[in-house]
Amino acid sequence: MRASLIQIAVDEGESPGSRRQRAAALVRAQAGADLVVLPELWTTGAFAYEDFGREAEPLQGPTYETMAAAAADAGVWLHAGSIPERATSADGSGPDDGTLYNTSLVFSPSGELAAAYRKIHRFGFDQGEAVLMGAGREPVTVPLPGTTLGLGTCYDLRFPELFRALVDAGAEVLVLPAGWPERRRAHWTLLARARAVENQAFVLACGTAGTHAGVPQAGHSIVVDPWGEVLAEAGAGEEVLTVDLDPAKVAATREQFPALKDRVLGLATPRR
Repeated sequence: MRASLIQIAVDEGESPGSRRQRAAALVRAQAGADLVVLPELWTTGAFAYEDFGREAEPLQGPTYETMAAAAADAGVWLHAGSIPERATSADGSGPDDGTLYNTSLVFSPSGELAAAYRKIHRFGFDQGEAVLMGAGREPVTVPLPGTTLGLGTCYDLRFPELFRALVDAGAEVLVLPAGWPERRRAHWTLLARARAVENQAFVLACGTAGTHAGVPQAGHSIVVDPWGEVLAEAGAGEEVLTVDLDPAKVAATREQFPALKDRVLGLATPRR
């Protein structure tokens, strides 16, 4: 399984529309990969809070259309990162009450929407994303030929219970788009490796380069194997990180070191 993480740069001098087209070209250039991943909120910038409402789009908006076409043209599974989604009654989420969500989109090689995940843990501590966007409620997995993806987004990385739920649902490859700041880059690497080790799963964590609303981004997208070994890591600038994975390594690791079988908490309701 060949995975390509597109660590796209997000800077104020480029319009979201122009960046959409540039990202689509980068996706098409990955023809031959099995899975391509983009970062979180790459159309606007994860810290450009004032742009969320202005740039929000319905689920099947311009980013959806552009990325669906790019996935089909390249013939790849595409995790298109996340967008600021404005919920509408047409998408089945309820009344159009103006609620925004940080929503990830995953497309099949034919360009069909395979999954949408609304970020559960919102960052901001009572400001920013935490007050501007609604929270998702459900963990999401995506079956691929030979493996299953589990979806998280950026700040979700700090909440291991989400990834346990994804593993319980069959996830073997944990995919995490992010707009992680440079000042906490050490946490990014540490937590990506921790989620891989404790869940005995691959972690594909794709961040942005550039600066979001004055906040320098960490870059350093990273791929970690089920034993916690770093298979590949990007630098700070825009680049495409490509790595070959063996999905069978997940089952082999879990068999050789069956720590998940020794779980006690969270598996059943305690006796009274």
